[in-house]
Amino acid sequence: MFDLSEQKQKLLSQDGNLLVLGGPGSGKTTIALIKAKHEIQKKILKSGQKILFLSFARATVSRVEEQISEMGFNLDIKRNIEINTYHGFTWEILKSHGYLLNGVKRIKLLPPPDAAAKLAEIKDDQELAKEKQRLFLEEGILHFDLFAEYSANLFNNSGILTSIYCDTYPIIILDEFQDTNYHEWLLIKRLGSRSRIIALADPEQRIYEFRGADPKRIKDYIDDFHPSIFDFEKENNRSSGTDIVKFGNDLLAGNINGNTYQNVSIKYYANIPEVHNQVKLEVLLALQRLNKGTSEWSLAILVPSKQLMLQVSDCLSKRQNLKNGKSYPILKHEVALEKEALALSAVLIAGLMEQGEADLEIKNRLIYHLVDYIRGRKGAGNITQADLKLSKVLIDYLNTGKVRGSSNAKIITDCITISHDCSHLQFSGNPSSDWILVRDIIKKSNSDILKSVEHDSVYLRLLHKGSVLQSGLSELWRERGNYKGAISLVRSALLQEHFSKTSIVPKGIQIMTIHKAKGKEFDEVIIYEGIYNSRIVYKPEDKNELYKSQRLLRVAVTRAIRNVTLMTPMTDKCVLLK
Repeated sequence: MFDLSEQKQKLLSQDGNLLVLGGPGSGKTTIALIKAKHEIQKKILKSGQKILFLSFARATVSRVEEQISEMGFNLDIKRNIEINTYHGFTWEILKSHGYLLNGVKRIKLLPPPDAAAKLAEIKDDQELAKEKQRLFLEEGILHFDLFAEYSANLFNNSGILTSIYCDTYPIIILDEFQDTNYHEWLLIKRLGSRSRIIALADPEQRIYEFRGADPKRIKDYIDDFHPSIFDFEKENNRSSGTDIVKFGNDLLAGNINGNTYQNVSIKYYANIPEVHNQVKLEVLLALQRLNKGTSEWSLAILVPSKQLMLQVSDCLSKRQNLKNGKSYPILKHEVALEKEALALSAVLIAGLMEQGEADLEIKNRLIYHLVDYIRGRKGAGNITQADLKLSKVLIDYLNTGKVRGSSNAKIITDCITISHDCSHLQFSGNPSSDWILVRDIIKKSNSDILKSVEHDSVYLRLLHKGSVLQSGLSELWRERGNYKGAISLVRSALLQEHFSKTSIVPKGIQIMTIHKAKGKEFDEVIIYEGIYNSRIVYKPEDKNELYKSQRLLRVAVTRAIRNVTLMTPMTDKCVLLK
């Protein structure tokens, strides 16, 4: 039951711009939705107008939509609230009006995986910005990073366009306001020139400095918009009955000092062989607790790095036989890998499913897609010199038919074998089964890079029953008896998923980095840091870095609803937990 305190009741009757402050689970989103309902019931919206709710994460959008249903909003209320991500909203603006900036009628998107591959060699930030701008102005190709900037430019250039959008959305609710970057802030200022803004923020959850989040943003909003301010910092509606939020706040203040907290456990693990078995044991203990309750539950294992995430996933994917004759079973789980690696591996597999007239055609297509995978798999600007060199070797091979070096020759041999084997596959017409057939052929490769493709593709979640990709591939088979067009279908499905306003609510065991967990919530959370690498705090002597780590760990802790377990090495305990 959501408690409408005196402060919250005052908020509901307050007009003008608002700033709603509060920690994780303090009810910022809930009170904002109730406020939206009250405004709609007051009949302030004209025909065609809506209240707009914007968030960064699709997970948050899904949770808000679920929350609206649970709160019993009637159809009229639901119809008058539009929920979207910042990306989705700005894309709708640019899709309709982007031509006003470059004169190009039809704008083409450059999705993150393709951008990572295409722009891999540009290391200088200024050169990268120039190339992104050139692509848009000269070729009509729009990079995802430019959505907010160019939307803000449109509104700056056209008062009429600003009026149209502000008239459509007279009230705009901004979730996770503390994470807005400079261009998003400019966009908000333009919208706020005629619309009422309700900003929801927790300054201590600002963990996205790397994408431009500014500690001055909340002050900027106060100075420019003069909002009525409501602070619900001390309230906890997510994990009520526990000390999870108190523990998170004490972490931030550095006040743990050996205190005990209800539903919070700190475990010190030993540096022993098969070290990750210890986190697996904690997972099994958590499953015992969770399975005593509802049949639907969520358990997150949150780690500081991708490297540790994959190591934990590998441990959960295998059975461990113990010296006492017992064993730890294989545990089914999901892994939140970077979308670039998943997307580029999916395009490569789709290319093999298309087959072709000759092995040579399939082989060249495979190598072309492998080059894109190598260049883009680690995300924009993160290509290593070794990967860059390998991609050039493969491009040279496509141009000359020659390759130097035994390890490079092994990759070409694998590509020839894969192409031949895939060209002779007898597909069944069941997309999921046929996809796995291709994946299994890649799995037999001897070269590390192709093994990496297969490994990444395992985590792709686009082929579930009823998905866009599953339906599209099935339709191709029914119409043609083959999968010609699979590449385009995969690219389209990936784009649709990116812009989807909903995401699957996480259930079961989820492994992800702490940054990926922002905006999500789970019944139980296990936070696990490594011994030598993958530490939560790398530079305890640096006050700024230490404070960043405190904020990051608080975000991780407060993802939990029922219980949180923190695991740190016995030999080198996390400084924040001492």
